Amino acid sequence: MPDWLALALSEPGVIWVCGASALAGLIYGFAGFGSALIFMPLATIFVPPPIAVAAFSLSALASLVTVVPGAWKVADRRATGLMILACLVATPLGVAALRLAPGDAIRAAVCVLTLLTLAALVMGWRMPVSPGPVMRAGVGALAGVTGGATGLNGPPVILFNLGTAGQPVAVTRGNLAVFLTLTSLSFLPQLWLQGLLPARALALGVLLLIPYGMGTWIGARLFRPERAGFYRGAAYLLIGAAGIAGLPIWT
Repeated sequence: MPDWLALALSEPGVIWVCGASALAGLIYGFAGFGSALIFMPLATIFVPPPIAVAAFSLSALASLVTVVPGAWKVADRRATGLMILACLVATPLGVAALRLAPGDAIRAAVCVLTLLTLAALVMGWRMPVSPGPVMRAGVGALAGVTGGATGLNGPPVILFNLGTAGQPVAVTRGNLAVFLTLTSLSFLPQLWLQGLLPARALALGVLLLIPYGMGTWIGARLFRPERAGFYRGAAYLLIGAAGIAGLPIWT
């Protein structure tokens, strides 16, 4: 058995972490969002938050093959690119919080942010004004902070895209998929620069490429634009379950 595989399999609860990764990939594949909102609350039950963030960021490599090619064709690349750039600038602040804050505090923040995001979505969040470059940059920067600190780069961008009136479902899904995948991968060098990319995180991330890649591949092929409401509802249900299950009050 290769050393990296032995190291990954030695992680506590690795089977459950792999299961969470597969489920997160499935939801991401057909809904275009929600992977970190499902994976992070569940994974941090078993492994420290920095390890979960780093491993999940590496597993996002699978989405470059299974999800991004299709999403890239329909995404608003100019607008999404601006948000990605702002996210890159702000990510070091979030990673610093991840490095300095206690693990239980980060875990609680992951679950609370997950549940608050779900509540906003269920209540039908809508943007009060037409989005412009300044607002897009601000949302991207906020995603960099939340993503670096908790692995949840999605909430600000999900609320922004799903709440923007008049945007086609395919474009919304494409924007989210491109942003979430590329920014998740960008976390890796930031984590390395701040000493949060140990061998165990890399080993676990490589292992997660398999279940996450399979999940996104299946999910992307299940997607049908006319069933967007069903996919969104399924994502909401699973996000809520993950957020509640991951609360540190249970363990």
